[in-house]
Amino acid sequence: MKYRISQSQLDKIVFKYLDNQDFIPLDIDSRDRVYFVNSDDDEYCQIRYDKLDGWCYINSILIQEISSFFSLEKFDSTQVIGRWIENKLGMEVTRVPPGLSKSNSLLKIPN
Repeated sequence: MKYRISQSQLDKIVFKYLDNQDFIPLDIDSRDRVYFVNSDDDEYCQIRYDKLDGWCYINSILIQEISSFFSLEKFDSTQVIGRWIENKLGMEVTRVPPGLSKSNSLLKIPN
């Protein structure tokens, strides 16, 4: 049996899942970026939000995890994660590029 759920219902479910990941937001390199990490000593972040242009960069592994768990296309997963960031930070996400690998320099946290 298939069920139809609305966009807002899907958002609530995925938001709850992301909230349970207990990401730690770090605002360490001035006021321009926020990094979402699993622990304070992580070298790479799961999500990086650029405050100046509103771009949100997401680890491809996290996108795959959301896609698999909720049976979503990767594009849809990135959009939901972008809306979660908007909700968390109270800021607009203007663009979410395709998922980045964990070793990508855009996800590296500066020392």
